[in-house]
Amino acid sequence: MPANPAAKEADKAKSAALEAVEHAERGFAQAADAARVQLTEAAKRVEKSVAEGFETLRAQSRAYTDTAGQQLEDAQRYVSERVRERPITATLAGLGVGVLLGLLIAGGRRSSDR
Repeated sequence: MPANPAAKEADKAKSAALEAVEHAERGFAQAADAARVQLTEAAKRVEKSVAEGFETLRAQSRAYTDTAGQQLEDAQRYVSERVRERPITATLAGLGVGVLLGLLIAGGRRSSDR
C-alpha cells in the first residue's frame, strides 16, 4: 500500500517545525550567552570605575583632612600666642563669653517654663 502523500507532507512539516524550534532555541541560547558575557564585562567596568572613584575620593579626603588639621593647629597657635600676650584681656573675654552663653541658655529656660 502506497504511503499517503498528505501524511508525508505532514511529517515533512513536522520535521521542519522541529528544526525551526531547535534553531530558535540555539539562537536564543547564543544570544543569552552573549548578553551574559556583555553584562559581566559591563559589571567589571563599572566595578573598576567605582573603585577608582572611591580611591580618588579617599585621596582627596586625606588632603582635606591634612589641610584642616594644619589650619586648626595654626588657629590654636594663634589663640595661645594672643592669650600669652594679654592674659587679663583673654580671661575677661572668656568670662564675658561664658556669661553671655549662660544668659542665652537661662533665657531659653525661662521662656519655656511659662
